[in-house]
Amino acid sequence: MKVLVTGAAGFIGSATAQRLLDRADEVVGLDNLNDYYDVSLKKARLARLQSRPSFRFAHLDLANRDGMAALFAQEKFERVVHLGAQAGVRYSLENPDSYIQSNVVGMMNVLTGCRQNAVAHLVYASSSSVYGAGKKLPYSVHEPACHPVSLYAATKRANELMAHSYSSAFGLPTTGLRFFTVYGPWGRPDMALFLFSRAILDGRPIEVFNNGHHKRDFTYIDDIVEGVVRTLDKIPQPNPKWDSANPDPGTSSAPFRLYNIGSNHPIELLRYIEVLEQCLGRKAEKIMLPMQSGDVADTFADVSELLADVGYQPTTPLEHGVRNFVDWFRDYYREREIS
Repeated sequence: MKVLVTGAAGFIGSATAQRLLDRADEVVGLDNLNDYYDVSLKKARLARLQSRPSFRFAHLDLANRDGMAALFAQEKFERVVHLGAQAGVRYSLENPDSYIQSNVVGMMNVLTGCRQNAVAHLVYASSSSVYGAGKKLPYSVHEPACHPVSLYAATKRANELMAHSYSSAFGLPTTGLRFFTVYGPWGRPDMALFLFSRAILDGRPIEVFNNGHHKRDFTYIDDIVEGVVRTLDKIPQPNPKWDSANPDPGTSSAPFRLYNIGSNHPIELLRYIEVLEQCLGRKAEKIMLPMQSGDVADTFADVSELLADVGYQPTTPLEHGVRNFVDWFRDYYREREIS
């Protein structure tokens, strides 16, 4: 298939593009290479993709309506994996406009491109953050997600509603994936594992919010990508049992679907740090802090729907995943220092 992957220089986007190329799909990767974090890391991810003959790169901003329209019209993608977005819960408190442009306007341009060019299936990134103030664990797509506590989460919930409107009005098959705390090699520098590793190796203290007691459904990148690709291959169908008098938020009378994609095994942050210390061979000096604004105490994904529909089953233990990250981290930055 010819597949558009947005956010192709990003963490999940680059890994997904690699996996699609491995199975002989033709991939066009889109990214604007913004400076939200280290652009050299994005370019290094991109270089790995550009060495593949079936990959082409489009340097383009999602919010560029004319550019996006031209790309869709020219390429005639069969399917789209929309992973490009302005990421980060905390940064959305500082720079809200970038989230509206990338996450809302950008999603509108992707939906329009899919509709106007007969794309067979759009899979897009949502987030566990949409559950916000909800306390019922594990989180289920069949429960409402009506109270986001950050603008980032609000834009992701808006994406889900926008997708449903296009599935309903135009019959565009869409699937939203609510990602739960993805980690692994080539990860984002603003994520905890990256920040902690760098600080510990530099001999600096780490900031531990909520005194380290909140839990996260840490999910290894390879497990995430496997779920994304399996989902891409399963075009959603209308739910014949959907009842407007008792509406199911995760399905619809339209070709629309929502899934959680996580490890289904929440782990306390202090345990996460302990595993990292073991892999680094160093102890962390911890600065204990209260919960940060816009954050939630615990995340826990009910992935039973994804297991039933596409056979998704995460298999990577935390200890193995963190070890893989640490090995990559040491090698990557050793190479940067030598060069």
